[in-house]
Amino acid sequence: MSKTSFPDRPYSVSAEQRGLWLGLLGVLIFAMTLPMTRLAVGPLEDPQLPPVFVTAGRAAGAGLLGALYLMWVRAPWPLRADRGLLLVSALGSVVGFPLFLGLALREVPAMHAAVITGVLPLCTAVVAAWHLRQRPSTGFWACALLGAALVLMYAARQGGGRLVAADGLLLLAMLSGAIAYVSGARLCAHRPAEQVISWVLVFSLPLTLPIALWQWPAMPVRPSAWGALAYVTVFSMWLGFFAWYRGLAMGGTVRVSQVQMVQPFLSLLLAAPVLGEALQAETLWFAAAVMAVVWVGRRLSVGRPTRIQVDQEETCT
Repeated sequence: MSKTSFPDRPYSVSAEQRGLWLGLLGVLIFAMTLPMTRLAVGPLEDPQLPPVFVTAGRAAGAGLLGALYLMWVRAPWPLRADRGLLLVSALGSVVGFPLFLGLALREVPAMHAAVITGVLPLCTAVVAAWHLRQRPSTGFWACALLGAALVLMYAARQGGGRLVAADGLLLLAMLSGAIAYVSGARLCAHRPAEQVISWVLVFSLPLTLPIALWQWPAMPVRPSAWGALAYVTVFSMWLGFFAWYRGLAMGGTVRVSQVQMVQPFLSLLLAAPVLGEALQAETLWFAAAVMAVVWVGRRLSVGRPTRIQVDQEETCT
């Protein structure tokens, strides 16, 4: 059967389930990004690694790993038509998200940042619905909006009913991440997820490596800051995307993106032992509510897959 007849075929349950589990694995890896970035840059009163160095250094280190991986698997060069998406993904995941996040975490605790990241799934769903021509049902959008509202309600309660200036940087980070996620999922139509993120990082090396060397800290910093940088380099910037991009492509970008609603609360749970920030019982109640919304939302229709989605499923399975 030719591919031209596939758009009317619905997703297979097994592919969707695998996509959701892979997406959850990616979310678990990404959940450590906030506390580790906070540990790497330090607060304003006790700065450690400069945010620009953390942004460039983690991407450059992951780019070198990606280059070794691409040579090992003898990956073909990206198609000319894919280079625009590679650039967009690089601007979002390599530059925008880590830079805005690092700057914001100089001013706010990781737990504050974690709750703001709850709007990322909704941002990803909106970008995916527009860019990939997906048609979520009204019920799905209602669940997405309800989940985002719960997260923002939690943020308001924790922040005394108001947002702070760093929240603007966090929102820019979320928008950057959403655009990068959708671009990466689109690239999965032509090659495996592991090669997608590796090529994104390799294409960024001419920018990230010189900046990392230029911004290398002159003052000594704590070993824990270097360890945190190592985590966000190997896991947050590289290995986490192996699972995340593959999950988005297999299970559908709009649907799997909603699994990320639980990431803020995983970050909160992890920030407590890593940074010593206090964890309140209220957090657990909000986490349970958001996870319930995600469970309901993933069972609602996202609409008929487009040709792009079907090609992604075939490539990634």
